[in-house]
Amino acid sequence: MIHAPFDTFRTVPSPVSLQTSSTIVKAGIIAAGEGSRLRSEGISLPKPLVTVDGVPLIERLIRSFIRYGITEIVCIVNERSLEVKQFVEGQRFTIPIQFVVKTTPSSMHSLFELSPHLMGGQFLLSTVDSVFSEEEFSKFLEYAHHRGSVDGILAVTNFVDDENPLYVQVDKRMRIAGFGSSFESIPEEQQDSLPKGIPSGRDDTRVRWVTGGLYVLSPRIFKEIDAVLKQKIERLRNFFGHLLKNGYTLEGYPFSKIVDVDHVHDVQTAEELLKNLESRHGV
Repeated sequence: MIHAPFDTFRTVPSPVSLQTSSTIVKAGIIAAGEGSRLRSEGISLPKPLVTVDGVPLIERLIRSFIRYGITEIVCIVNERSLEVKQFVEGQRFTIPIQFVVKTTPSSMHSLFELSPHLMGGQFLLSTVDSVFSEEEFSKFLEYAHHRGSVDGILAVTNFVDDENPLYVQVDKRMRIAGFGSSFESIPEEQQDSLPKGIPSGRDDTRVRWVTGGLYVLSPRIFKEIDAVLKQKIERLRNFFGHLLKNGYTLEGYPFSKIVDVDHVHDVQTAEELLKNLESRHGV
């Protein structure tokens, strides 16, 4: 089994200056999953502590959030992953990190457990296993802040390397019309191009967008908690579908590439992404 001691982790370099273009200040991190696929491939660490380029996933995420103006973070971990909480509490982060320790049946239930900490305005939500460009992340936050009238902005990417991706139906303004388990299930008229002012990773007009594990949401969505629990809806993707059916407005924001670390080979893919980003910026 692969198990790296904490003292082998490489710390993310501190930023030269704090970026504060966004006024979204609250963030929730869902880190309560089992990481069963990674464990079946020989990694005994809890997924949040799996390293990409020497840095644990959860540390990379937290430092990115702090770099771009987040001042309040709450993270949910399951009851069998207390070492994740211990690791984070042992770091010298510049803001306090709150924890909810609870084993939940799905990511949707994890979000609901975080909800008391995410009231008062737009908030950022992320799964712990997303690796992305910080430059695109900064623009995502800024764009979402100026779209406060909508109920959610979902990061989407045309990089698909997942056995169970969630495809997104959008119109020409990137307003989400629905979700699908495959691109072929999306009506052709909804396989549309990007509006002006939003960057794209490709130029064609039939982009296969999938969700990327980053969301900016309004606490208005929590009005639906009782309804979805009564209907026994599970999983975050199904919750988003419920929101659409009940008149909530969701939009997509494109990233060129987001890597979801579910398998050992995803670690290499994520490291290649970071290496390419560094070379592009001359780091």
